[in-house]
Amino acid sequence: MELRDAIRTRRMVRSFRVDSLTRPQIDDLLGSARRAPSAGNTSAVEFLVLTGDDVGRYWDTTLPEPRRASFRWPELLDAPVLVLVATRPEAYPDRYGEPDKERTGLGEGTEAWSVPYWWVDAGMVVQNLLLLAHDAGFGALFFGIFDHDPAVREAFGIESDVALVGTVAIGHPGSGQQPGRSQSRGRRLLDEVVHHGRW
Repeated sequence: MELRDAIRTRRMVRSFRVDSLTRPQIDDLLGSARRAPSAGNTSAVEFLVLTGDDVGRYWDTTLPEPRRASFRWPELLDAPVLVLVATRPEAYPDRYGEPDKERTGLGEGTEAWSVPYWWVDAGMVVQNLLLLAHDAGFGALFFGIFDHDPAVREAFGIESDVALVGTVAIGHPGSGQQPGRSQSRGRRLLDEVVHHGRW
């Protein structure tokens, strides 16, 4: 698939078949996804891959059984792979405290960063992963962890210096696709978002 076509046709998938993915398929997606730009080549994005019973444990932690009856996308829970995308914010001042970067002053701590590039870098990795999954014929959905963060950390032993970015569900698309509530909103026109020469 051409990159331009992948960008134009990729959609968030909320319905999956239970068919599993192989470990090499998952590793191939993640190995390519992590090749996104990274400030100072800090490469602080990491993944926690959940398959099998761990997927069920994730949903038990974030969407307990009583809430599932009213959940709009029940076939999302059939996704065979969940990838928790994480980053280590402190890795950035550590990296920018090294001799080749120390002149920037960004090695003094995360508060020195006017733009938190750990989130920027993680977002680029997530976009790569979504496009790669689509290109491979899989469906994928990125969603936030939000207030479930503490419970997810405890359930899966995630270290305190790791910042959870969100979760990507990956699998073969199911038949029950429904558009998200925001899809009908449409995109702003190009002329509204592109400024030439002056804002």
